[in-house]
Amino acid sequence: MEAKVLVLEDESSIRSFVRVNLKRSGYQVIEAETGEQAIEAVKNEPTISVALLDVMLPTSCSGFDVCRELRKTYPHIGIIMLTAKGQDLDKVEGFESGADDYVTKPFSPVELVARVKALHRRMSAAIAVQETTDNDMQHSGPFSISMNTRKFYKNNELIELTPTEFSIIKLFMDSPNKSISRDDILNEIWGRHYMGDLKIVDVNIRRIRQKIEDQPSQPQYIETVWGYGYLWKKE
Repeated sequence: MEAKVLVLEDESSIRSFVRVNLKRSGYQVIEAETGEQAIEAVKNEPTISVALLDVMLPTSCSGFDVCRELRKTYPHIGIIMLTAKGQDLDKVEGFESGADDYVTKPFSPVELVARVKALHRRMSAAIAVQETTDNDMQHSGPFSISMNTRKFYKNNELIELTPTEFSIIKLFMDSPNKSISRDDILNEIWGRHYMGDLKIVDVNIRRIRQKIEDQPSQPQYIETVWGYGYLWKKE
């Protein structure tokens, strides 16, 4: 079955360009011109695996608004933001809204399709249901993680994570009390050929801390190793 990709872009020429290249790569494309149309499209097509969202839209519902709504309602969808060249604030806001990646305009079809493929692979792995085993649950302090259900708990209370956040947590829990560099996190989660910004790691860590730390500004579980990366502290 063809994987479905939502393309939210108000400029018809860019939307057509994206559609043609994604279809050539075997994807089924669902198009939207406005944020409202995009949200409605996902409601009608719940099997959409990746959403490409343009930041600037002609209506009051921006790409960031759509990203936040999709992330809240459909936590397992992959989201790539399309941002203007040099707009670093857009990238940061996109990540903090729940985006998994971004592509800067103007972009090449090769880069865009590569980003979609990489994200789709991560999303597919994240929603794959494995056979239940007695050793399915992995524990670390107050936390537990299930690879079978792809769920994460703190003190037996479910914490909603995006697929990317889940993968980062699993990476940490597999290497407790061990410093992991930003480069290693980037390579492991986004792939060795990722062409984006290293700061995507820091933004995702900040999002995770907001969800799992009692005091995110004074983290006790994900420690910063200054000038290097992060450490998952297991007491």
